[in-house]
Amino acid sequence: MFSRSRRNLARWFTLSMGGILVIFATILYFLEAKDQLWSFDQELYNTSRLMAAGVEDGLYQEQQRISLEDVPVLGGEALPFASTIVYARWYTPKKQLLQFVGVTPSERLDNQPGFQTIELGDASKNLPQSGDRVSTSVRQNIQLRQLTLPVFQDKQLIGYLEIAASLAPVEETLWSLRLSLIVGVPIALSVIALTGWLLGGMAMQPIRQSYEQLQRFTADASHELRTPLQAIRNHAQFGLLEPIDPSQQQSSLQNIDQIAESMGMLISDLLFLARNEGQLKPEVLNPVNLANWLSALVEEYTHLAKEKNLKFTSQFPEQLVMLKINPDLMRQVVTNLLSNACRYTPSGGKVCLRVFLQSRWVVIEVQDSGIGIPEADLPHIFERFYRVDSVRSRHTGGVGLGLAIAKQIVQVHGGHIVAKSRLGEGSTFQIKLPLI
Repeated sequence: MFSRSRRNLARWFTLSMGGILVIFATILYFLEAKDQLWSFDQELYNTSRLMAAGVEDGLYQEQQRISLEDVPVLGGEALPFASTIVYARWYTPKKQLLQFVGVTPSERLDNQPGFQTIELGDASKNLPQSGDRVSTSVRQNIQLRQLTLPVFQDKQLIGYLEIAASLAPVEETLWSLRLSLIVGVPIALSVIALTGWLLGGMAMQPIRQSYEQLQRFTADASHELRTPLQAIRNHAQFGLLEPIDPSQQQSSLQNIDQIAESMGMLISDLLFLARNEGQLKPEVLNPVNLANWLSALVEEYTHLAKEKNLKFTSQFPEQLVMLKINPDLMRQVVTNLLSNACRYTPSGGKVCLRVFLQSRWVVIEVQDSGIGIPEADLPHIFERFYRVDSVRSRHTGGVGLGLAIAKQIVQVHGGHIVAKSRLGEGSTFQIKLPLI
């Protein structure tokens, strides 16, 4: 299931990012093509203006006469720079062909003024031979950019200049760009796919852990509920036997009551874990003097420690420490830690409740000299239904929810809880809460 979800995540990530990449590459290509064509048109237009500047207009025997001798390409002059001009033509104001160089044109001008992209067929036979002043690099079916320019002198139309140049330089540039995109885009898509696979794995990891934890939680909860339910049924069946001693019947009913009470506590704990997610609402938090609030717990556990032959001590800072907490919920956390410390510390051991400040945090520390926790179990003790020793926990009445609830309560107060322990030397639990 998780592998399929990971593949789906990677696939959609690749498709989305790949689609964006392809769209970006396409836009980039068309923008570059447009820019290259604009630059080429500007160069062609400047060439046409330079050629048109050499046209001389005058009257000869009361008729208008055009002299093209000084026009580059058409006349005896060459262009002062390298050019890819394929042909040049001059038409009279009546659009009749007057002179041309290069490909043989029609006798009449049929094109509208402006730029046109045309495809020149097998025109090599019509090209000028070597020594002519136009490009001889024309091949079959080449792309040309043609400009038809009306030429004016003294606001009077004196003719039309039509020139064409090969688009080979533009095509070479665009081909290089296409080649880069053809090679680069698949490589980028491969990198995107690999990244999507890795990110999918990272995204699925906490989901996998949560799912496994949920499965373990469901299995443990089912087991914890199934066992007392079976015990209730056994005691109920025993109580229904006839004849039965009234004292035995009363004992069975008492056992049923105790088991039902234990189940009620378990269900309450499960409801608390399910309902209390995220931060607590501000209205349920109250300012609390930490020393005064803990004094009742100190008195209670001092008597409990004496009954178990334990030495209980407490240390509080001299300055006033104020916290904004829910007193009932936080009391449950500290009570759980102190109860565990007293429960798992042998007779003659020590339990210490200490409060100290650490930067902007207040630390409530419960330390004992008890049996400790194995290093392998330490990372899991705050998980739901996790028990270091199932037999021992069942004997002491625990189901493995106390520390999980304690951690969640601390977290909803904006703090965190940590544990340190060495087997046979004792444990230390620290609750870190933000100061007001």
